[in-house]
Amino acid sequence: MKFMNLFKLINIFYELRRGLRGHLAAYNSRSLVARGSLLVALLFAIPAFAAQSAYDLMERANALYRDGKFKQAIMLYRKAESRGADPVATSFNIANSYYQQNDLPNAAATYRKAVDFSNGAFSPALFNMASVYFRLKQYPECVAAYHRALKLEPENVSGWLYLGEAYGKTGDAVGALRAIEKAYQLDKEDISIVYQLSEANIALNDFERAVAVIREGYAAHPDEVDFLVYLGDVYRLNKQFEESAAAYREALGVRPDDTATMYKLADVLAEDNKPFIAMDVLNNLVQIKPDFSDAAIFLGNLAYDAKFLDRAESAYELAAKQGNAESVFGFKNMAYDAHAEKRDGEALRLLKVAQKYFLDDITVQADILEFEKN
Repeated sequence: MKFMNLFKLINIFYELRRGLRGHLAAYNSRSLVARGSLLVALLFAIPAFAAQSAYDLMERANALYRDGKFKQAIMLYRKAESRGADPVATSFNIANSYYQQNDLPNAAATYRKAVDFSNGAFSPALFNMASVYFRLKQYPECVAAYHRALKLEPENVSGWLYLGEAYGKTGDAVGALRAIEKAYQLDKEDISIVYQLSEANIALNDFERAVAVIREGYAAHPDEVDFLVYLGDVYRLNKQFEESAAAYREALGVRPDDTATMYKLADVLAEDNKPFIAMDVLNNLVQIKPDFSDAAIFLGNLAYDAKFLDRAESAYELAAKQGNAESVFGFKNMAYDAHAEKRDGEALRLLKVAQKYFLDDITVQADILEFEKN
């Protein structure tokens, strides 16, 4: 797994995200009242028949929600609240319904009502409100909502990760790092967090800590060879080319036929001014995977620069057989060099090799006509 935009938008279905059973609109009157029925009865003094009616309305609203009829569900949730249903439940479910209709401003406002009705104690509403703020690009409000939610659920790993993402959107790299570090301390078994924490450290140019995190992750998960590849990427980003090549080689020691890593190794060797070693790596690569045309082009370019013209031509032709049009530039460069050296016969031969694979390339046709005139 490579580390590219690490966070996904928090799942608005708070219950499902946490692995709990039930539906998004499962916070109905019965479920909330069941935990404090006496308190609800005293507060609202609801007659038995009215409470039953509120419960029935909630059940009907939940059914409409599950059927995707969100506007009708909202109407029934409101009616249920007027009949005495718990306002935390109704507000939460109305907010969910707004979210499903992509009405994010109303969703945020209604989650906020659920939070207020619960005196700030209902964490699902806080987490979902934070998620909506994120989508609305109201990142400071998002950060504040996550902090409130995480005070209630300090061991919610996903919450810390999404807080880190929100901090990142505000440009607060330190806040992002602290949030992701907290998630990492809570769950070191999650491989994805290792990558995320490493990226957070790189954002602060703390490559030493990033490397340490990757090494720690690899020690805990020795089957995750991609850690070694990623380690090579991190070293290369920090211009530590020898260490980068060593990490790629370590990965290849476990997966010797990993052509993608072989290409990375050749690339960093070339950047470290070791073209001949890079060519050897690429030569092995194309023997393993002849249809890896980009590797053939890379090999041809290195050979051309080193004046190994036979090797360059062979590599370009291998790429041409795979339909890689970039090989045309390789043949043309070689042909122009031959022409400059007054070897027009050789130049014409190289162009005709290119034409064999790319008959419709008008630039090759034009060059051939020009050389044939001479």
